[in-house]
Amino acid sequence: MAHMTVTILPKLPAADDEYTPEQRRIIDGRLAEGLADIKAGRTFGPFDTADEMIAHIKAQLQEARNRIKG
Repeated sequence: MAHMTVTILPKLPAADDEYTPEQRRIIDGRLAEGLADIKAGRTFGPFDTADEMIAHIKAQLQEARNRIKG
């Protein structure tokens, strides 16, 4: 017979009361922008390995540095 472990987690509090209405509007706006980027295809990846992702990030940083240098 296999041994099984049951983990009981406490119910996490809702974040509704942790932010002011202004903060919530900012968060919701940024989430909406991110979702719009995803729908428009402005994403990177998927990467098969972490090394591929790291290489991509390094290339993006180098491109940004080259743009700054002119």
